[in-house]
Amino acid sequence: MLDVATAAGSVLAAFGLSGAAGLNAWIPLLVLGVLGRAGAIELVSPYDALSSTVGLIVLAVLFALDFVGDKVPAVDSLLHAAGSVVHPVAGAIAFAGPTELPTDLPSLVQFAVGASVAGSLHATRATIRPASTTLTAGAGNPMLSLAEDAASAALSVLAVLVPILGAIVLLTVITLAALWWRRLRGPRHRSG
Repeated sequence: MLDVATAAGSVLAAFGLSGAAGLNAWIPLLVLGVLGRAGAIELVSPYDALSSTVGLIVLAVLFALDFVGDKVPAVDSLLHAAGSVVHPVAGAIAFAGPTELPTDLPSLVQFAVGASVAGSLHATRATIRPASTTLTAGAGNPMLSLAEDAASAALSVLAVLVPILGAIVLLTVITLAALWWRRLRGPRHRSG
């Protein structure tokens, strides 16, 4: 049985990892796989496949393809369209995978929460990217993509090592994304 602090840390880590999946679907899964392989965390079945040799190779290849493709105009748009499914699934896996989560939280709830967190962040960044394309003629997209990758990596590591700090970073990322999105939408006019 988990104590309250361990359970809270596990839930915060799950939120951080699923948030990271909203920015880059493959980084948190790769982090989970590497940590599982190293024995630093335990992944329950079927998520332990992430730490298998085949799982790690597949995740590394998908990460590399996404890392490069997301910096290429037009390819990034296709990846974002596919990401409307991929990111929520990755978020659900990242939320539900580690065994440290309290077992009384139903799997369906874990999947729904992880998918919602990742899907919301992905949807926000997917609306910001076209604005970047328009404002910079696509020249700003590789830098924006690199920032998303860096934030996903940092959030993944923090979520595992210092869950409370990971949660704070996640809230900061969500707040900044929401503010940026509101700024892009412009001022709202009230009808009289």
